[in-house]
Amino acid sequence: MSTSLTTSNPPYEVEEVPGVLRMYSNGSIVRSAKSLFDSPVLDDSFILSKEILFDVTNNLYLRLYKPASTPSNTKLPVFYYIPGGGFCIRTRMWSNFHNDCIRLASELQAVVIAPDYRLASEHRLPAAIDDAYTAVKWLKDQAVSENPYAWLNGIADFGRVFISGDSAGANIAHNLAVRICAGSNELAPVIVRGYVLLELFLVGPSLRRRRFWRLSMPVGATKDHTLVNPFGPTSPLMETLELGPILVAVGISDLLKDQVKDYASKLQKWGKNIEFVEYEDKQHGFFTFDPNCEASTHFMQLIKKFVVVNS
Repeated sequence: MSTSLTTSNPPYEVEEVPGVLRMYSNGSIVRSAKSLFDSPVLDDSFILSKEILFDVTNNLYLRLYKPASTPSNTKLPVFYYIPGGGFCIRTRMWSNFHNDCIRLASELQAVVIAPDYRLASEHRLPAAIDDAYTAVKWLKDQAVSENPYAWLNGIADFGRVFISGDSAGANIAHNLAVRICAGSNELAPVIVRGYVLLELFLVGPSLRRRRFWRLSMPVGATKDHTLVNPFGPTSPLMETLELGPILVAVGISDLLKDQVKDYASKLQKWGKNIEFVEYEDKQHGFFTFDPNCEASTHFMQLIKKFVVVNS
């Protein structure tokens, strides 16, 4: 009598983003246990924050920030800030992103909403965009509810909502701008007044060199896919869309600066309400990783002006 032994080959590494994550042949992902850019958490005694489950199905949370005190009968704008990380890493829990939200809530005197989204490659695009839309839809649900979330009741101005993000978060914000469009009443009484795109994450000329894109795009998609290339052959005709006001910023030393500048230039050519600013000698991530530099301070002032002008 013979015995047949069945052995299985152990999973092997098929993709790596050094120091960030590894993907294996069985589809499993191992991410770094630590934030890549740990930083001390800012003193937030003047800003309150709270975790809220906004998507029960996917177990997704957002973090809500608001000033600890506001003048009576004063309603604050609502400012969404969507984290980047190549769609594959980074959450609202990272200390540097948390610090960004504290600064934004304080400087803008706004309610800041930082939503998480499902990460690639376990959940490829458009999952992240759909999740961000669900987070905005959550705000609409609060606005029409007879019993809205207590932290928003009486303080959030649902008619003055702004959507922003950095890097991949800016890409998500762009796609929300396309999905929602100016003048749409699908989120009423919520009105999105504008979008802030910091270091917009776009596909460069060589897709093979973009590990994050390979991990996050739909299987079989190319660099011309509509979700990652705003001007691809299958993308909506941007010149015909009614887009809300958009503020775009990038560092001149950012490897994606040419793509971002092209994005802004085309929208300006088509008569869209867009403001574009470049920061000399600044690399990707300067607003988060160098928050006290002159460029970060200037950009914060631009955001404040953008919110006031478009409110």
